[in-house]
Amino acid sequence: MGSRVRFVLPGLPHLFRGRVLEGGVALFLWLGLLALSGLRMDRVLQAPSGDIGDWVALLTLLGVLAGVWIWSAKDEVGGGGGAPGGSVGSRGVSVEGWRVFRKDPMAMAGLGIVLAFYLAMLLAPFLAPFEPEARGAFEVGGDMALRLAAPSSTHLMGTDQYSQDVLSRILYGARISLTVGLLAVGLSLTIGVFLGAIAGYLGGRIDTSIMRFVDMVMAFPRLVLLLAIVALFQPSILVIVLALAFTQWPFTTRMVRGEILALKGREFSEAAHALGFSRRRILFMHLLPNAMGPVIVVATLGIGNIILLEAGLSFLGLGVRASTPSWGFMLFEGWDYMMDAWWVAAFPGLAIVLVVLAFNLVGDGLRDALDPRQREGRSQ
Repeated sequence: MGSRVRFVLPGLPHLFRGRVLEGGVALFLWLGLLALSGLRMDRVLQAPSGDIGDWVALLTLLGVLAGVWIWSAKDEVGGGGGAPGGSVGSRGVSVEGWRVFRKDPMAMAGLGIVLAFYLAMLLAPFLAPFEPEARGAFEVGGDMALRLAAPSSTHLMGTDQYSQDVLSRILYGARISLTVGLLAVGLSLTIGVFLGAIAGYLGGRIDTSIMRFVDMVMAFPRLVLLLAIVALFQPSILVIVLALAFTQWPFTTRMVRGEILALKGREFSEAAHALGFSRRRILFMHLLPNAMGPVIVVATLGIGNIILLEAGLSFLGLGVRASTPSWGFMLFEGWDYMMDAWWVAAFPGLAIVLVVLAFNLVGDGLRDALDPRQREGRSQ
């Protein structure tokens, strides 16, 4: 009977085996999402007839519920052995890196905050108590009583100057801030890794041409270059993503080039040359995988930096359009009310600080976990 209960309720297999953190997170997530489904059942049932955001929220809800249950059930059936201790090769390195990472409480806390924000972003239609642009004060016969209302049981984070619920706008605003950060870093990494790998491996005139262009881009002050790019075009999510990615990729290019230069003189690279492997295979199958550790760390730290830059552009009025809630734009709108209604700007600012801090903690943890010298130092 106990085994059946553990099989039905996610998290219990881990708790019974002493893996309190994993079991507690799984159980809390499962019960929390079930409670959310029950409390917002009307909104969940309306999701199939809604927009793409409602569809994403519904698929996320069902996917996370199914994923947590399958993961927990698989652990119960398989005996919960976890990662094998005798792993070798690249898989062994990744397993060892994960073991080092999970022993860092600050890194795990940062990872939890990041995942919580992204989950809240995807589930915003179900979590938000009001629509992000619902102006409650003007729905009550023109009564302005809800304008700049302080935090209460109805509006947990108060309302802004337009009587819009601040909590709802923060949840929907995460779509802009977090998505822009992820897309911009992904695009900049794609460009930077490719150009850096080509420059470092081929060398010669190609290396010189690429690196001189990198130096030219980096010679411009980044904020000035961002302002110039955004000012030339109508501010939109696409323009913001392209502008942020264009100013981010040179740093990745220089780092990847240095890693490739250091790796191509190693024994495994020379052995691949001696075996007659093609240059493309050596570069993309042997050198790049061994250079991705620092790239992952830089990408994690870069997302927090991109979020700050996007918030800065929105604060200067060069972000996305005003009708789209964005943390930076909410901070800009609430700046004039800091003395009388601090919550209008304080809560979006706190969200930015928490997300950036969490990404930095994750980046520091990944740096320690993926660096063999750091792992050796901790094991001694």
